[in-house]
Formats: sequence, C-alpha cells, structure tokens
Amino acid sequence: MGLTSNKVLALAVLAGVLLFAGTVWLWPRLAHGGVRAVLGRVGLLFATQAAVFAAVGLVANQSFGFYGSWADLFGRETGQGVVVDHAAGGTGGPLRVVGDRRVAGAGGGRPEVSGRIDEVRITGRTTRIATPAYVYLPPEYFQARHRGRTFPAAVVLTGYPGTAEALVDKLRYPRTALELAREGRMRPMILVMLRPTLAPPRDTECVDVPGGPRTETFFAKDLPEAVGGHYRVSRGPGNWGVVGNSTGGYCALKLAVHHPDVFAAGAGLSAYYDAPNDPTTGDLFQGNEERKNHANLWWYLKNRPAPDTSLLVTSSRSGETNYADTREFIERVKSRKPTRISSIILESGGHNFNTWRREIPATLEWLGGRLGGRPV
Repeated sequence: MGLTSNKVLALAVLAGVLLFAGTVWLWPRLAHGGVRAVLGRVGLLFATQAAVFAAVGLVANQSFGFYGSWADLFGRETGQGVVVDHAAGGTGGPLRVVGDRRVAGAGGGRPEVSGRIDEVRITGRTTRIATPAYVYLPPEYFQARHRGRTFPAAVVLTGYPGTAEALVDKLRYPRTALELAREGRMRPMILVMLRPTLAPPRDTECVDVPGGPRTETFFAKDLPEAVGGHYRVSRGPGNWGVVGNSTGGYCALKLAVHHPDVFAAGAGLSAYYDAPNDPTTGDLFQGNEERKNHANLWWYLKNRPAPDTSLLVTSSRSGETNYADTREFIERVKSRKPTRISSIILESGGHNFNTWRREIPATLEWLGGRLGGRPV
C-alpha cells in the first residue's frame, strides 16, 4: 500500500485507537511495581504515541503533498533524475504522454467540455534531465472550431519537496483555470505542472549546478521546446509564463528575471529571493561567487540590466515570514524599469495550501493578462 493510500491512513488511525483503548484497559494491571510492569507501561505509551504521530503525519502529507511514495519519504527516490545519456533515435521524443485524466469537479467527461490532464514524461534535449509532469489542456484545445488555434502556456511549480499531483488535486490549478476561462476572466491556457526538484531528493533551487543537474537550463530551454513541439503552444516572445509557491515561487521569479525572452511573466507565491544553502541543497555553486550572485535576486536586480518582464509576489501581514522581504522587494523593483511588479498581500495566511488556494485565482487571471505580448 502506497504512502498516500487511504488504507494506510485508516490502519494508522485504527492502530492508534486500539492502542489507546488497550492502554486504558491494561493500565490497572501494570500499576504495581516491578521491571516488567514499568516496561509494559513504557511500551504501551510509546506504541500509542507512535501510532498517533504516524496518523497525524499521514493526514498532513495527504493534505499538503510533501511526499508521494515511501521511497520519496526515506530519500530513496531514484526513478527520476538526471539522465546521463540516451541512445540516438530513442522512442517517444522529448515529450511522451503516458496517461490522461479528467479535470476533477469540472462536470462532463469529454475533453471538449472540461478539458484534459495529460500525464507526461519530459526529457531535456540539451540537459538530458528527465522528469514527470502533468499538462492541462483547456476544452477549446479539443473543439473543432478551434482546431487551428494556439494557446499561451505557463509552467506551474510546487514547493520543496512537493509533488506534481498536489498541483492538480490539492491546489486545483486545472479546475481553477477552467472556471476562470468559463467566467471570461482569463483566456484558455495550457498549464505544465511539475516539481522544481528535478534530481530528487536534492533541492536544486532551479540552479545550473556545476558538474550536476542543469535545472535552470531545463526550465528555460528544454521544457518550452519539448512542450511546444508536442502541443499547440503559441510561438514567439510573450507566450510563456511561470508560477510557483515557496521554492517554486523563488524559481518562478528567477526564471522570469533571468529569461525575459522566454517568460513574459513570473509569479512567486510565498516566495523567497535568494537560494538557500542547507543539507537539502548541498553546495549549489561550488564556491563560484559569480554563480551565487546570479541566483540572488537582490543582487541581480541591482547589478544587472532590468529585465523586460512582469513579476507578481504574494505574502500576508500575519502568518508569512517573507512579508518584510516582499515589501522591500516590491520597492526595489518599482524603480527598475522596464520590470513591472504587482502583489497580493493578505491580512493573514500561513505558508500552506489554504493560503495559496486563496491567491491562485487572482494569480492566474493576472498571468493570463500578461501573456500573448500584452505587458501590463
């Protein structure tokens, strides 16, 4: 049974309930002195707390999508990562569709009505990085009267560790995009949803790591090329955007700032503005100060020409630790024309899915208004 299985959660809850009941029932028998009685009480308390902790952890993981499998949880996820080499003429090309699903809660099973979500495998032509992703295609993509139409596209990134499934099921990006388009609040758009961590369990922070995975190049070059070669994505500048939360938010802002020729807009939900250095990242820059500065948005916007792109940042006055930094970032960018800056500031909201779900509709509406060569 998988980590996210409801059966695993039910068993953990059942174990906690039974152990609690057993502790209450057996406690009088273990109340007297003696080593065996003491060890019995300690064992029952430990087992009960372990079961309760496991149940709470499983509920949190299902709610926030931190880990997708047991291997992912224990750091043994090796199925996806950096591909060292591929045989010439391999099957499938840079993007291969391996399954599809309907948009939950959209009504109707036909893609012409509710769109479709493709499960894909993408292999970077230049970086040789391979990663799974989900691609949301709006209903118009399948309608006969729009057969020759092309669509703007946006890369949607999770936080770290995160799962791509959480973008679909927990943050509900496809369903929100569909509803906004039906209401006329945004144009139909293709969404490419995946993790920013392309070499799990390492947190690469969307950096081209010396001697390691070139994740920034993958997102800025390989991903748009692979998706554009398979789906009807509008060509030319101004047709790609990028959005993400937490680590994905930092990546989104950085990609838009570093590659304005590719990304006309970047939205960072609860983002930070410089790559961290911790045990999950390892040494991302190998002592190279220039690379480190390049990844620091504070330094980049001060010392490099201002990029012609649109940025959106979000925070909350109570509950988010990035509020002060976000206010300062807004002020700095305001003076760096032609870069454009917008914000969503909530009164309260923590660093969690509920907060981001409150920000996503306005973010997608903002993003849609800035793609297709229409900077605002």
